[in-house]
Amino acid sequence: MTRLLRIVWIPLLLFSLSLEGRAGEGFSNALPADNDTLYYAWLKEVYVYPPLRFKNKRQERFYWRTVRDVKKCLPYAKMITADMAHADSVLARLPDDKTRRKWWRSYERQLFRKYERDFRNMYASQGMMLMKLLDRETDRTSYELIKQYKGKAAANFWQFIAKLFRNDLKDEYDAADKDRITERVITLVEAGQL
Repeated sequence: MTRLLRIVWIPLLLFSLSLEGRAGEGFSNALPADNDTLYYAWLKEVYVYPPLRFKNKRQERFYWRTVRDVKKCLPYAKMITADMAHADSVLARLPDDKTRRKWWRSYERQLFRKYERDFRNMYASQGMMLMKLLDRETDRTSYELIKQYKGKAAANFWQFIAKLFRNDLKDEYDAADKDRITERVITLVEAGQL
């Protein structure tokens, strides 16, 4: 235990001594405390998981494919969630259905131009991952989102197309069971550890 304390405290002591001369120069991480200086720093949270043990190469390939897909799709899921929040706030302020439809058509074209090139270059697995991440971010399935913005007929049409490719727009994100590996990867990616 004393060795651990030495390992932790010696670098902190050296750090504080090296910063002592800079405190009067407007050093931003220093707080005056009764004729003394107290240094502080914001540290990122570190997540520790037990090491993964893969039973075979197939599981390992699945894990690394999940990492690739999450890294590619997570920023898009966050941007799309922000775009949806903006659209919801504007649609709530518009007075009637005609102006809402007109505004939505122009906004939809704008979003299509914004995301089309990136989405056309995605793999099918990345598209499915994007649907999962949107469900995670918005707490609504892809089917519910399509139904909200495009109507029930369009939602049923795209559900039929998804079923042809052995996918389901009504699948919910389940971080505790079915999607726990995905949740682990998301947590590590957001923390900058992966």
